[in-house]
Amino acid sequence: MNVKNFFIGGIVGGIVDFLMGWLVWGILLKDTFPKPEGSGPENMMFIFLGCLFFGFLISYIFSQGEGISTCMSGIKMAVGIALFMSLSDNFFMNMYKETIDFKLMGIGIVASIFVASIVGAAVAVVNGKMK
Repeated sequence: MNVKNFFIGGIVGGIVDFLMGWLVWGILLKDTFPKPEGSGPENMMFIFLGCLFFGFLISYIFSQGEGISTCMSGIKMAVGIALFMSLSDNFFMNMYKETIDFKLMGIGIVASIFVASIVGAAVAVVNGKMK
């Protein structure tokens, strides 16, 4: 594993994830996913750290595999990762609900896959440029 590629790819992936999350969930889907009642303001530091570590996760997986250094290979790999992660997250988030909004669940899964595909493309391109 190339440690330099891992760190730079992870940082770039984290920043891309933060910006894409702001665009998708903060602007485009803001009314679709409202804040729960009684919740306080968002902790932006925790949001950024979550995005950063998602970037590092993608970068780690890509640094372990061969051939993940082009935009398209990054998108393909990130779509698979995001599909399983978002399904897992949604099942856990809905475990106590009596009624589940499957449409909302589907929108969240598609949004997660879209954002992750952009993150995967960015990390793969960074890895490709640093070879």
